[in-house]
Amino acid sequence: MNFDSNLECVLFDLDGTLVDTAPDFVYALNNLLQEQKRTPINAKAISSKVSDGARELIKFGFEIDDKHKHFKDLVKKFLKIYEKKLETTESTLYPAIEKLLSTLDSNQIPWGIVTNKPELYAKKLLTKLSLHNSCGVLVCPDHVQRRKPDPEPIVLACERLDCCLTRSIYIGDHERDIIAAKEAGALSIAAAYGYLGPETNAEDWGADFIARKSSMILKLLESIRLS
Repeated sequence: MNFDSNLECVLFDLDGTLVDTAPDFVYALNNLLQEQKRTPINAKAISSKVSDGARELIKFGFEIDDKHKHFKDLVKKFLKIYEKKLETTESTLYPAIEKLLSTLDSNQIPWGIVTNKPELYAKKLLTKLSLHNSCGVLVCPDHVQRRKPDPEPIVLACERLDCCLTRSIYIGDHERDIIAAKEAGALSIAAAYGYLGPETNAEDWGADFIARKSSMILKLLESIRLS
């Protein structure tokens, strides 16, 4: 493989970018809906909301806002179901991601994860997928004062890997990922195969590159030339 020798690290968002975690969220939300005597929701509709996090999934599933008297309790119940589900996770790496990570490893290019997913769930998931030990850095909201779209998590990841921000690349499936990368001074790749809503257009985010499929990322990385 032919990577630019100036490329110092590759950072990924987790849900919807590195790993297809939607099946676990679909299970957790529909399980909670049934528990609350509600009708289950179409898996595709839930999947489009996954990158927005647990609170937004509860708002969507129960058609309530965060001021509702049962909102906090529902979020807690949802997260409890989700955590339990991670023990038998149905989450999988997106196509060609395993090859991408092994190629980065063989070229001695460190890679890491910068996610808005709390450390408790991120670590459990990565351990189940046998990624925790090979991941060079994991930055979660627990480790910073401000989460994405603030650049702080990406800046911290590069500091921990001892990598230059301008020679680092961040890949994510949400506009906040691209905003965070830009403000941090890193290059960005929009993962347009991720959990985008039906009216969301990745071109509008202003990313440096767009990957329509996860299998495109490796070729994009090989084509990038850094000064």
